[in-house]
Amino acid sequence: MTRFFPALAFASALALGTAAQAAPEKYTLDASHSQIVFSYNHLGFSTGYGMFSGFNGEIMFDQADPAASSVTVSFPVNTMLTGWQERFDHFMSPDFFGATDDEMVTFTSTGIEVTGEKTALITGDLTLNGVTKSVVLDAVLNQVGDHPMAGTPWAGFNATTTLLRSDYGLGMFAPFVSEEVAVTISVEAMKAE
Repeated sequence: MTRFFPALAFASALALGTAAQAAPEKYTLDASHSQIVFSYNHLGFSTGYGMFSGFNGEIMFDQADPAASSVTVSFPVNTMLTGWQERFDHFMSPDFFGATDDEMVTFTSTGIEVTGEKTALITGDLTLNGVTKSVVLDAVLNQVGDHPMAGTPWAGFNATTTLLRSDYGLGMFAPFVSEEVAVTISVEAMKAE
């Protein structure tokens, strides 16, 4: 039910990393190791889950001035994974997204507040279901260093946020199906050549 871009709180987390640099450096998300998972309460009986994976994004990482970093992510809403075709079809129907093949979910950071040695709050514009709203991602830097197999600079981050479905015109069946959707993001990013 949600698109996050997330994911994306990673610019700030990246910024929390290592030695100072003169200017922001470009990192690209590793699509094979970046996921956005969302969950919601279904009628009080169960917790429903969905996921986005295989998406691309870019982080401009400024180690000397983390607040000057930025992140952008974009992917089609119809790449949602639910584990059950009928549920996916319902989410893509007019009850929820009424999604077209080219409908995108995007996130573009607008500000980063470093809150600790490995934590930051990333504020950004999330566009979902044709609606753009400001969201805050609570980000954590997992690790920065050379990738043991690729031998190039790599970074990994987790982030969380909570979205309200009705904010994006997706409030069908609320409050029986929870208004709140919890979003968990985990990404890896590699320094661009």
